[in-house]
Amino acid sequence: MRLTRHSLKQGLSPLSATLLMLACLGIEAEPLQVVTEDSSYSALRDGKVVGSASEVVEKVLSRAGVSDYRMALYPWARAYDIARLESNVMIYPIVRSSERESLFIWVGELESATPKFYKLHDRHDIVINDLGDARNFTVGVIRDDARQEYLKEQGFSKMVVSANNLDNLRKLLNGQVALVPMPEREARVQCAQLHIDFGQLESVYTVDELSSELYVALSLKTPPDTVQRITTAFTQLKEDGTVANAMAQ
Repeated sequence: MRLTRHSLKQGLSPLSATLLMLACLGIEAEPLQVVTEDSSYSALRDGKVVGSASEVVEKVLSRAGVSDYRMALYPWARAYDIARLESNVMIYPIVRSSERESLFIWVGELESATPKFYKLHDRHDIVINDLGDARNFTVGVIRDDARQEYLKEQGFSKMVVSANNLDNLRKLLNGQVALVPMPEREARVQCAQLHIDFGQLESVYTVDELSSELYVALSLKTPPDTVQRITTAFTQLKEDGTVANAMAQ
């Protein structure tokens, strides 16, 4: 029996017919873009994106059956814009805040983090007793990062913006800024990457107001089936301890 276009339409559901036509035309589904920044959770090593959060993401995608994806490292502002403006994008780790709540689909929490203000250990002139004291000094921040957003709201006017975390720390070491806000884990990892002793830094104030949850998120235009599979996979790995074990590395 010869199948005509008319008989194909009669024998297939609308979804099946659409998928068959796409296959016949050689059109493939758009691969998932997975974007992140250079941080204590993700880094580029030998051309591959690695790190504790990257490991979690790869395990989640494997469990979800998502094999067609591309991981890439960008400056934070670029990664953020890709996830905010484009379709079928995953971003991690990203702080979940009220301002961002409606901008993304929130998959699951990786871990919580509380930034501290760090100064150089030998800068005895810098004394911070409260957030107001920190306004008197230059502060290094990452462009479009939640810390920059918060400090701007708090009236900080002496912020020096960097594209990535390592450049921010370099500015502290070079004396271009007096303070940088970051969690201890991030500070330790970055010092190791720059081959400097963590003891050169000193935490002077814990910014409890910036204590936040770091998430994996998806762009709003991600296909619902992909969202469901990824969210289900993350929940399963969270419940069986896989996420916690990876993030503890």
